[in-house]
Amino acid sequence: MNTRRLGLFAPMAATLCNLLLAYATYMLARIIYLLANYSYFSQGLTFGHLMELLGGGLMFDTTAILVTHIPYILLMLLTPWQRVSKCYFLVVNAIALALNLADAVYFRYTMRRTTTTVFGEFQNENNLGSIIGTEFLNHWYLVLAFALIVWLLWRLYVKAGVRSQSGRWWQYALVQVVLLAVFVPFIIAGIRGGFTTAVRPITISNANQYVDRPVEAVLVLNTPFSLYRSIGKNVFTVPRYFDSEADMAAVYTPQHNTSLTAHPSPLTTKKNVVILIVESFGREYIGALNKTLDGGKYQGYTPCVDTLIAHSTTFRYSFCNGRKSIDGMPSILCSIPMFVEPFILTPSSMNDFTGLAGILAGEGYQTAFFHGAQNGSMGFEAFARKTGFQRYYGRTEYEAAHGTDDFDGTWAIWDEPFLQYYAEEMSRMQQPFMTAVFTASSHHPFVVPEQYSERFPEEGKEIHKCIRYTDQAIGRFFQTASKQPWFQNTLFVLTSDHTNMSSHAEYQTDLGGFCSPIIIYDPSKPEGTMVDKVAQQIDILPTVLGLLGYQKPYLAFGIDVLNTPADDCWAVNYLNGIYQYVRYGYVLQFDGAKTKAVYRLEDRLMQQNVVGQVAVQAQMEREVKAIIQQYMERMTQNRLTP
Repeated sequence: MNTRRLGLFAPMAATLCNLLLAYATYMLARIIYLLANYSYFSQGLTFGHLMELLGGGLMFDTTAILVTHIPYILLMLLTPWQRVSKCYFLVVNAIALALNLADAVYFRYTMRRTTTTVFGEFQNENNLGSIIGTEFLNHWYLVLAFALIVWLLWRLYVKAGVRSQSGRWWQYALVQVVLLAVFVPFIIAGIRGGFTTAVRPITISNANQYVDRPVEAVLVLNTPFSLYRSIGKNVFTVPRYFDSEADMAAVYTPQHNTSLTAHPSPLTTKKNVVILIVESFGREYIGALNKTLDGGKYQGYTPCVDTLIAHSTTFRYSFCNGRKSIDGMPSILCSIPMFVEPFILTPSSMNDFTGLAGILAGEGYQTAFFHGAQNGSMGFEAFARKTGFQRYYGRTEYEAAHGTDDFDGTWAIWDEPFLQYYAEEMSRMQQPFMTAVFTASSHHPFVVPEQYSERFPEEGKEIHKCIRYTDQAIGRFFQTASKQPWFQNTLFVLTSDHTNMSSHAEYQTDLGGFCSPIIIYDPSKPEGTMVDKVAQQIDILPTVLGLLGYQKPYLAFGIDVLNTPADDCWAVNYLNGIYQYVRYGYVLQFDGAKTKAVYRLEDRLMQQNVVGQVAVQAQMEREVKAIIQQYMERMTQNRLTP
């Protein structure tokens, strides 16, 4: 396009044309994002609703584009540096495109757009280069799309085509300043999301006004916006659903055992407690928990865990409370769910709180945490120490004892040898002890040890062979543990940190993405029981303390699910600005102000929204409000202890 004929207005015309190119880049990235993860969005996605999502995305694209292009606009209108302007434009939009396309890959692990907390999540990792390199190869088509779009930006870029002429520089400068002054209100309105003074600057949660399901919010948002809007923001905001603590506590309180005797008796049993947190070990992969799947023909990928379940207590419905490994740690070990952002990465992680390890250490237990990754990885070592684990065993300790041959080359020690090491080290501990292990092999880049490449070949999703390998490692761990003198006096809990890749529609829904196993195994009581209740990760701490007969006050956001009537069992999680609350046979989706949807729990594909048609909806709203306000108040007021 030749803008020279526009004379003094050429810079503004060129600027507007190039900003349209930026819009096109963002929209192309959004469409690629959709296509790369289509199975998560295909249910009920009509053409009309897709247009609504894409149209809503323009508002968030406007904010991201204007924020990142303010220097470009100034360069174009107020300087003659056209080459500098073009370089800035190409670099900024190439980075934005790369972020959006990379997030298209990361989405399947988190079901959300990436925010600035990702930098804290991976700040201690030294293997990101190899992981990114692997993803480049696995997703070559995204790399090709990136190169093609950047090339088109370069080719289609519009130059201003005007220079100030001798003796007329003041006219040129005056026109550009006036045009900039006219443009400034539009820039401000675009960044805020509207012109009126009543409009607050749009945030990530505003995406929900365009969606039918929480997962769809990622199609409205873009990654540069999510990063920009989460810089230095207060994570937790206290709502005012209840005017008094007493009114709120009458509906829900995380305080436990406060009504018991002031002089509690010692633990009624001092069983050892062993918690296995298995990387990405979603409920979908376990055949014994999916007996009706695929018309009753589904076998799953976990024969060893299936055998364990036959002698364990499990639950008809069981959920994780987050979608990342750093969400699993607080949920499982401290009964703290993930609301808004991972607890570990928020300022509230500096509050006074403890966990199962700290509580049992106060009862004379030895405590230790095991994680086969590099010491310090994911911040687990610091978190373990904060919550009461007295010892930490990581890759450093393992290799000091067994050498370096068992490192997987990317993340951690392979699960099989590390779980054997775990059993060995527990045999050196004095009883009673409480330990937890976090496995790593069922993780990206989804490989198994070379000696097992033929035994566990590629099948279905790339994670499935890793699940089979980890399942074997768990089976061999229990074989070794069963020969130890502490085995019969031990309470085992097995769960996953979160879910992962899915091949069944019912596990790709807003709620299905949170389906994790919770398996409680007591070798002294090996009767297998499927309890017809709802359970969640934050129930593990109070349930274990209930099994041990703990009677002192403590704080946990979950409940002792085994000693709670089925109607009083519930689960909660957070996805893209929506709280999902499960109780009374329903799933309620609440955006913090109003209920967006209600589904029957038996509606596993979440197809029939019955909002406004359910008698318990008002009660569910009141309960989830109490949970949210209790959480936010205690986080912001440092009240995470009894």
